[in-house]
Amino acid sequence: MKKKAYFPPKLLFNGHLQTVYPSLFRRIRLLTPYIHERIITQDQDFLDLFWMRQNSKKLVIISHGLEGNVDRAYVKGMANAHFTQNFDVLAWNYRGCSNQINKLPKMYHSGATEDLLEVVNHASKKYREVFLIGFSLGANLTLKFLGERGTYKNIKKACTIAAPLDLKSSSLHLNTSKNVLYQLRFLRSLKKKARIKYVQHPGLFDLKKLENTNTIYDFDNLITAPINGFDHAEDYYERCSSKNFLENIQIPTQILNAMNDPFLTPQILNKSIIAHSDYVSYKITPQGGHCGYPDFSKKTYWSETFAVNYFKS
Repeated sequence: MKKKAYFPPKLLFNGHLQTVYPSLFRRIRLLTPYIHERIITQDQDFLDLFWMRQNSKKLVIISHGLEGNVDRAYVKGMANAHFTQNFDVLAWNYRGCSNQINKLPKMYHSGATEDLLEVVNHASKKYREVFLIGFSLGANLTLKFLGERGTYKNIKKACTIAAPLDLKSSSLHLNTSKNVLYQLRFLRSLKKKARIKYVQHPGLFDLKKLENTNTIYDFDNLITAPINGFDHAEDYYERCSSKNFLENIQIPTQILNAMNDPFLTPQILNKSIIAHSDYVSYKITPQGGHCGYPDFSKKTYWSETFAVNYFKS
């Protein structure tokens, strides 16, 4: 099937509406219920995996976005789209994104590729072909993972959506007036988890400073960076931005970003960022929002059809 251009519903005429509508109002019933599996990581923490199986030899692994999980509509929509096309599906929750907080004095972040490696190693043994999909933070994670390894086992292709290729510019962009509500929503959720983590590991960070943290950048500087082994936010962003790993990717990889995505910046929405990447293609659509691409007329959104077609081509 030819990948036609995306045209949003007339009512959803800008990037904010195309972002918010699917997040708040899209309802997805999985074609088959998730089968839950918990795996123990090398460092004796845990990750929660959620399977949709039909004895396929092809597996799609889906990585969610910041403060997301496997129950988000964009994950379930993508899962259904691939299950319909005879793929097995595996979606997974990052450390701290399940109903139960993870055990160790660290949490997930944009560059925690050791966890994606655990998932791939565990899941891919029984499959001839493995495909990776990442949304937003999960897009950055997926691209960094591939760049660190070049090629890997039976991974055939990857597709990322709403990829914040430059973490610093994306983080600072969330602190603009037009994005204030997104930042507040993320911070409310992140702070809640951080307080639970502090009870679990007293003294892990300065609790008083947490309550005075008002931006994602400051949260990353106070908590995300130091508890995960980075010096500060700048160090974290530089070492984990996927733009720095793209030229080392050696399997066919598609980046899909929207020009009107409220979270992305001109630095990110610039195709020269893949200039030295032989295996990476970058499609920038005029419309789509962040992890959006809503469609009132179809159960399967445009981005989901796009990913399926890319993997099957």
